[in-house]
Amino acid sequence: MKGPLFYSKILLFGEYGIIQDSKGLSIPYNFYNGALKKEDNPSQEAIASNGHLKRFVTYLETLQTEQPDLVQFDITTLQKDVNEGMYFDSSIPQGYGVGSSGALVAAIYDKYAQHKITVLENLTREKLLALKTIFSQMESFFHGKSSGLDPLNSYLSIPILINSKDNIEATGIPTQSFDGKGAVFLLDSGIVGETAPMVNIFMENLKDQGFRTMLKSQFVKHTDACVENFLVGDIKALFSNTKKLSKVVLNHFKPMIPEEFHGVWQQGIDTNDYYLKLCGSGGGGYILGFTQDLERAKAALKDYKLEVVYQF
Repeated sequence: MKGPLFYSKILLFGEYGIIQDSKGLSIPYNFYNGALKKEDNPSQEAIASNGHLKRFVTYLETLQTEQPDLVQFDITTLQKDVNEGMYFDSSIPQGYGVGSSGALVAAIYDKYAQHKITVLENLTREKLLALKTIFSQMESFFHGKSSGLDPLNSYLSIPILINSKDNIEATGIPTQSFDGKGAVFLLDSGIVGETAPMVNIFMENLKDQGFRTMLKSQFVKHTDACVENFLVGDIKALFSNTKKLSKVVLNHFKPMIPEEFHGVWQQGIDTNDYYLKLCGSGGGGYILGFTQDLERAKAALKDYKLEVVYQF
């Protein structure tokens, strides 16, 4: 048995901001993927994954009992498959902000949900929101609190524009230019990030009036501008706003940036060789970079591993 592939995702803009109703833009990232599998001689990883799935199935049983109108699964078949050793075979790194649990949630929904909404339908805003709500409840098993966007992106495998909490739509993004000098890239921090502690720090900070004001007047404002610039392909404005966003994050989200990257982050702002921002909740994993000159960014960051995500 081998199920269809579900891809990782990258939230280009909107991390933390979407909790406060900023815009966001999430794109599939096909470099990493995962699929449900069964095999006769499972590895240690497969056995561990199967153990996780068993606990997840118990959670889904409770979920459909407590919220019968939200989602129903073919639990009998799901339990049978898990008891026969089914696991999630994934190349998506965990704790790196690229949606490892999202791909698993998408795969389970795709195979076992009853009356499921499919990508082949006319995806109205209502259907997208319904899917997002289901995925948010499913994924909260892994994170405590989930927006549902990671599984949504993985399930549909199309870019998603978040206008606000209750207003999301499938969107098109400008075509890549593979000989372009500008790029979005991932920088490997070499540290596994934990989502829950980072979100807790953010929620604590939200109690502070000054922090809330900064979010609205700076963080959300620059995030919204970046999303709009990216979608219309206004590169000059995009880099101007990404620089502003990078500064705000360095000044106000320090705990989410691994300490050894504070200097590298500032260096990008000072030299304009690249600008860094959080990828997911931060605390480790990947850091997202934007540059107008990929070769210059590579030279400046020669001690680090870079993965190009998008070129313009």
